[in-house]
Amino acid sequence: MHRRILAPGALAAASVLLAIPASAASYSPGAPGIGDPYYPAYGNGGYDVSHYDLRLKYQPATDELEGTATLLARTTQDLSRFNLDFLLDVSEVRVNGVKASFATSGEHELEITPKTPLAKGSAVTVVVRYSGVPSSEQAYGFTSWHRTPDGGVGANEPESAWWWFPSNDHPLDKATYDVSVLVPDGSQAISNGTLQSTSSRLGWTRYNWRSNKPQATYLATLAVGKFDITTGTTESGIPVINAYSKDLGDNDGAARASVERTGEIADWLSGYFGPYPYNALGGYVPNTDTGYALETQTRPFYSPRQFANGSNVSVVVHELAHQWYGDLVSVAGWKDIWINEGFARYAQWLWSEHEGEGTAQELADYVYAAHPADDAFWTVEPGDPGPENQFDIAVYDRGALALQALRNEIGDAAFFAVLKGWPEKYAYGNASVADFQKYAEEVSGQSLSAVFDTWLFQPSKPAAPAARGASIAKGVVAPPVQPRSWKKIAATNDVHER
Repeated sequence: MHRRILAPGALAAASVLLAIPASAASYSPGAPGIGDPYYPAYGNGGYDVSHYDLRLKYQPATDELEGTATLLARTTQDLSRFNLDFLLDVSEVRVNGVKASFATSGEHELEITPKTPLAKGSAVTVVVRYSGVPSSEQAYGFTSWHRTPDGGVGANEPESAWWWFPSNDHPLDKATYDVSVLVPDGSQAISNGTLQSTSSRLGWTRYNWRSNKPQATYLATLAVGKFDITTGTTESGIPVINAYSKDLGDNDGAARASVERTGEIADWLSGYFGPYPYNALGGYVPNTDTGYALETQTRPFYSPRQFANGSNVSVVVHELAHQWYGDLVSVAGWKDIWINEGFARYAQWLWSEHEGEGTAQELADYVYAAHPADDAFWTVEPGDPGPENQFDIAVYDRGALALQALRNEIGDAAFFAVLKGWPEKYAYGNASVADFQKYAEEVSGQSLSAVFDTWLFQPSKPAAPAARGASIAKGVVAPPVQPRSWKKIAATNDVHER
């Protein structure tokens, strides 16, 4: 033991230091990004959100949105300042009930400096009051808020929250949600989860929605407009709410003929992926001019264009498959997008088998044979495609082809055990392609490095011996026979054109 004698002046200084909870030097700003190499500025460091309470008022005629967002979070470091991802105009921020200073920076950063620094592990309540016109805001040259003739829609990937609520916008930070929206009588507000209640007063109606399971920020959605709403219950007992814009025109019938099969398809998918993981289900079709669909949790978004050529059940299969692969188990980083899109595409192949319109094997053989070796299709690596190719068609089709190769390598029993066990193992969390390979190896008892490398990580067409070894394109004649389901599946290709 070393003993040090302090002079009176030193004792006084020591007393002052003891009054400070920790050295000021230990407090630092949270990172302006969560650390994703594809999108370095997305998400934030220093805290983790557990719940969003969003209380909103929206005027469809002018696209004006007012909001009060309450975020419940816990710090993961000693914080002097932290960021939220957001674009609208902020009038006030409070941290633990006390006014905080704030400023904007970069394309979409809201920097918040609490009056008192926040110690690591602290529970934190952040309240942000804001307003603005979402359709007038852009970041990086684009918008994720879609104006419609009777309102607006927030839906996009990998980002959409910035236009309607402040958040830690990355799939690594999931949270539960309460979304309460006040709209003029005659309009409806659609969001995720269950509709808890509605109430009307003085010409306005409030809709209260709740998502009680962890949900990534890009999977949160808001749509306001004039909808026809249908309700029902799946055979397995899950309540279903679907919504269709009242001005879908010629696309209305085809949209309903597709989306109204949501309950049937979800029950069918549960045979492959395990029990449906949420207490709500449905879909909505607003009158947007976008072309894509999106797996917004419990209630996917569908563009009317998905139904321009008739019913499109295959796209419903795709988006509902995401409820397990993408929503229940979300990417650890955006480079892991294959776990979302390759599996949702493969679900379409399984549906093709179910409908007797071509087996998954026949579809795999067709994809392999239809793309010559010099096709750019093969230069995209589904296991890590890069941000510029994140939603390239190869991530979907080559991604599903990789799953058929895996199925042939380990056999149906192990393959379908993997498909069902994976969502259970990582339920309500995040995982990577490397995690999936490890899990498939554990279930199958096989080393799968060569299979994953060949089909997911090589920027070239697997050579004929490798294809034959994976039972791909064995005995296939050229030109390959197109499975009957192919045109229906290909009709969903613009699902990824965001």
